[in-house]
Amino acid sequence: MKKDFLYVLVQFGLFVLYFFSWSLYPIDLPEWIGYLGLVLLAGGIIVILFGILNLNENLSPFPSPKENAELIQNGIYKYIRHPIYSGILLAMTGFALFNSSLEKIVITVLMAVVFYYKSDYEEKLLIKKYAPYEQYRKLTGRFFPKKPE
Repeated sequence: MKKDFLYVLVQFGLFVLYFFSWSLYPIDLPEWIGYLGLVLLAGGIIVILFGILNLNENLSPFPSPKENAELIQNGIYKYIRHPIYSGILLAMTGFALFNSSLEKIVITVLMAVVFYYKSDYEEKLLIKKYAPYEQYRKLTGRFFPKKPE
């Protein structure tokens, strides 16, 4: 459980830095990149919402599955194992591009690293709890849909 709190604490810290950072290093991007950023932001929010709706009662900020949680493999989880993380990364990337903010891009990359390790830890716990998870993992992409084989 210590790891659960550590991952959530680091994640929260990065969110605070992201939303309270100043544009100390603005980058000059073409205007169309800002519009692309808005599209990514909107897409990320949609992915987050689908992930939350599909998880429903199973939703938790912690990597350890809830005691009475079910393994969800339908809806957006049919295509992506961690859509909420994906949506957050898309939204953060989009907002960083819209704001032409180098530090927001750097924080987004750091968040991606945290999500990679957090999801890796979470998946080890899910494999222990749910026998079908290993097969599900082979068929589904971690953050983005897998190409069909």
